[in-house]
Amino acid sequence: MEITGNTLIELGFQPNKWFKEAIAHINKNELDEEMMLAYLEQFRTPEPIPLHEDFIPFSINIEAENELEQTNVDAVISSMEVLMRTPTLVNGTLMPDACPTGPVGTIPVGGVAVAKNAIHPGLHSADICCSVMLTDFGKANPKDVLDAAHSITHFGPGGRDRNAQFRFPMDLLAEIEANHFLNDQKCISAARTHLGTQGDGNHFLFVGTSKKTGNTMMITHHGSRGFGANLYKKGMKVAEQFRKELAPTTLKKNAWIPFETTEGKSYWEALQIVRKWTKKNHECIHEATLKKLGIEKEDRYWNEHNFVFKDGDLFYHAKGATPLDKRFMPDITGPRLIPLNMSEPVLIVEGETTTSNLGFAPHGAGRNVSRTQHRKSKTGSFEDIFKEETKGLDIRFFSEEIDITELPSAYKNARTVRHQMEEFGLGKVIDEVMPYGCIMAGDWQKNAPWKKRRSNEFKRINR
Repeated sequence: MEITGNTLIELGFQPNKWFKEAIAHINKNELDEEMMLAYLEQFRTPEPIPLHEDFIPFSINIEAENELEQTNVDAVISSMEVLMRTPTLVNGTLMPDACPTGPVGTIPVGGVAVAKNAIHPGLHSADICCSVMLTDFGKANPKDVLDAAHSITHFGPGGRDRNAQFRFPMDLLAEIEANHFLNDQKCISAARTHLGTQGDGNHFLFVGTSKKTGNTMMITHHGSRGFGANLYKKGMKVAEQFRKELAPTTLKKNAWIPFETTEGKSYWEALQIVRKWTKKNHECIHEATLKKLGIEKEDRYWNEHNFVFKDGDLFYHAKGATPLDKRFMPDITGPRLIPLNMSEPVLIVEGETTTSNLGFAPHGAGRNVSRTQHRKSKTGSFEDIFKEETKGLDIRFFSEEIDITELPSAYKNARTVRHQMEEFGLGKVIDEVMPYGCIMAGDWQKNAPWKKRRSNEFKRINR
């Protein structure tokens, strides 16, 4: 008697693309019931992995000092409690700069979640390897450094045109082409054109002077741009496939790729390649600025603060948290960098791992309210607010349009963050880069090409 799809459904299997092949094999070989069941066992999916009954305990290195901050703290704790019911997670912590980034259950900025044998693309997000790099320019004039860097860097959407692109390292290209998560034309094109670019949002190029030595320092802040965003999208799709099969009650945003699978190992390798690209992205801007000024660097170091760090079978997902522990930084060359806002020093820190910090420090000052809320809270012209908040500083927007949501008042109180770093043992400040000025993308959307086209069309229609 020939079997059909209904036979497999009656045996407890859900309709699947393998049905056709299995039915043909069973009927062709005329398998008896015992042989058929033995053959079908390979297709049987394991019992779904349930959520933890209660959230895995996590450390809280943040305190509220007013009602606004309390609302923020309550939100990030609630979100972490839901997140920490995810089956793979075994530990976590919150930093003083923590703030919500989405619906409840989304890892907050300033959150660290530790998973066993699993990589969660949603926990590192699209801005893979968002990071900071410092170069010591010695006694160079800060204005000269900022001017030179301004002529070299690139903010805003998209990448560089062909004539302004940096030479792409062939060894890195070979690694990209050998990884199936990265070797499509869209990824490779983004890797080429976005090299030497900084994006938008809170990314910046900061110039200041060391409080300890008086030397001029340049610090860049950005991630992996479109190259990393493409990997994130692919990772989320693969993680969703595993979620449906292994743990359908897990929130989609917290889906994972099991590390011990072929996909898991390939995704981990892809993350390391994206890390190399991002470091090179910083270096292109720094080296070109040094070359333009005819200066040799005196020192350089960097760290990411939005990445996945591996220690044995544990994967530390840091969403906006700076690694203190040297085991997380395979190419460690110096202390860590924690920027606060454009009017505050960039902190240079060192620190020890504790049970509450899990080897991490804050990545910056964070926000208490969204960009939209901050914008609505301000009165007066953008120009007047800008002048008031940036007195004595050389602040530039690459688009030549002020982004009011990146001014100092948009961020948490820097003194509060520093105080809580000390209170909770989250790194010791060993130097500060005192601000001279910085460059950010600015409100590049204000005069975006599509808005100009829309405005021109509106005027044409209404003549």
